[in-house]
Amino acid sequence: MTLDKETVEKLVEVITREVLLAMIDQEENKKYPTGDNCVTEEAGGVRVKTCFDGAGRVISAGAERLTSTVGVIPEDKSLARMIDHTLLTPDATADKIAQLCFEAKNYHFASVCVNPTNVKLCAELLHNTDVKVCSVIGFPLGATSTEVKVFEAQNAIQNGASEIDMVINIGALKAGDNETVAKDINEIAKTCHANGAILKVIIETALLTDEEKVVACLLAKEAGADFVKTSTGFSSGGATVHDVALMRKAVGPNLGVKAAGGIHTHEEAEQMIAAGATRIGASAGIKIIQADSSDSKAEKKTAAPAKSY
Repeated sequence: MTLDKETVEKLVEVITREVLLAMIDQEENKKYPTGDNCVTEEAGGVRVKTCFDGAGRVISAGAERLTSTVGVIPEDKSLARMIDHTLLTPDATADKIAQLCFEAKNYHFASVCVNPTNVKLCAELLHNTDVKVCSVIGFPLGATSTEVKVFEAQNAIQNGASEIDMVINIGALKAGDNETVAKDINEIAKTCHANGAILKVIIETALLTDEEKVVACLLAKEAGADFVKTSTGFSSGGATVHDVALMRKAVGPNLGVKAAGGIHTHEEAEQMIAAGATRIGASAGIKIIQADSSDSKAEKKTAAPAKSY
């Protein structure tokens, strides 16, 4: 096979860059004591390097602009099993939570997503079912200390949660303090994994530039998250197809991507899945599923709007 000049030049550029990056990593790794290790990830024109000590704690993290790489969208799955049936409003009463759990069991949603105070009730109501209990940590601002987030996560898991959605330290990310962000995520990830729970990291895309979104995703990936999630639903915007696609490209094929905030219809959910989402956070889960089983386009168009978190 004969390669044209332009293709050869591109190959040389890629190989040269990879060799230089490997040499840089080799030199920088010499700075750390034996037992420490560093991992470098690239996506969306950004490279993030996260270093861990021998105990697995984040000791440093940094980011710089590079060229882009593209992740692979994972296979589609049953829509109902991709939905976190959500009720995070402050006026959620016990009977509303019980209704949420009943609906989740009936439709076989992936989980119910509730505030920490409602975890124990959900765990009791969903015992011996295929529905998980998810709770939110550092919600909705992400501005509590790491120690508080760790305690919240431990408490939620002890009460029956097996999935944790935490909000990153958004201010630290905006300030370029990547070490604080990575350490925050890493501590919650260790807490979750030590107790058999998974961690979804909410980056609050509405408040970030595209570059910051990529940095947040790469930090979450290397700090031990199982998912990255678009939004809390309590900020200035929710999930968009653009953001989901960007996040999927950033984390590659093996990490989960959860789209949440403002997803009201089956069409919107399918758009998020097509962009790379593997989980949907929505309070409108039933409307989404009912539309999924209906052949009537008119029904889909006239479905009453519902706020989604």
